[in-house]
Amino acid sequence: MIGESISPKKWMYVILAFVGIIIVFFDPELKNNLLGLFFASLMALFFAIAQVYSRQLKELSLIILNAYTGFFGFFVLIVVSFFVEGEVIINIKNIKSLSGIKVSGKTVKIGATTKHVEVANSKDVKKAIPSLAALAEGIGDPQVRNRGTIGGSIANNDPSADYPSACIALNAVIHTNSRKIDAEKFFKGMFETSLKSGEIIEAIEFSIPEKSNYQKYPNPASRYAVGGVYVAKHKKGVNVAVTGAKSCVYNDKDLSKALTNNFSSSAIDSVRISSSGMNSDIHASAEYRANMVKVFAKKAVEAC
Repeated sequence: MIGESISPKKWMYVILAFVGIIIVFFDPELKNNLLGLFFASLMALFFAIAQVYSRQLKELSLIILNAYTGFFGFFVLIVVSFFVEGEVIINIKNIKSLSGIKVSGKTVKIGATTKHVEVANSKDVKKAIPSLAALAEGIGDPQVRNRGTIGGSIANNDPSADYPSACIALNAVIHTNSRKIDAEKFFKGMFETSLKSGEIIEAIEFSIPEKSNYQKYPNPASRYAVGGVYVAKHKKGVNVAVTGAKSCVYNDKDLSKALTNNFSSSAIDSVRISSSGMNSDIHASAEYRANMVKVFAKKAVEAC
């Protein structure tokens, strides 16, 4: 285009650069969006052409060239986002049916967009499941509690999040736009749930226990659970949900069985907690976390 002979080696570099731009621009949602793929390819093509012709502008300052590229690129991306992302980003925070707290007989149902601070301050939650209100009050800091939602926390399924342990301990049922999922089947692994594409959480329904308590060792900076145990005694047995200890929240069957037979902290003494599979990092070793589970389980039972 500018009268230069380009060797096969240079052509290879040009093609690799083109592919690199596509990779950087690529969004998983684009695989189902032909218009988005078209814009991504067009952007990469024009960027490559612009770089080729810019070599003829020998008197043009590199700073000015980059400034023009950034300025016009910004508006191009705005237009692209209007056509592409406008179809995949949906704000659900203003849908009233997805928020609120309702206590009915044996359950507490909380809308997915209900904020942590609303759960923490709810008189209904404090009366029905005091431990759940206390858990919400201990999440993060005031900024997080006033912006974060229960549905977001559960959908994210952070290994050290607090709410997943409440779901397991309180036999929660997660209501989505297409089905109901038991908490035991909802949390699959680190940041992984059983939610399908296009499926969103509408509400979480907790069973009201006879007794319950949540204990955790909070990270000093952000207050996530380095290790946390939620004990809940129901008519048909006891759940001991553990968070922060492994890659995903889980119900410790050995502790649950021991406490179902004898709901007292002394029943935990004979239970051996293995450190196998436990997280190990700068905050706590696997062995430390294993011991933490046992200590916090006893504290939770004593606080019930």
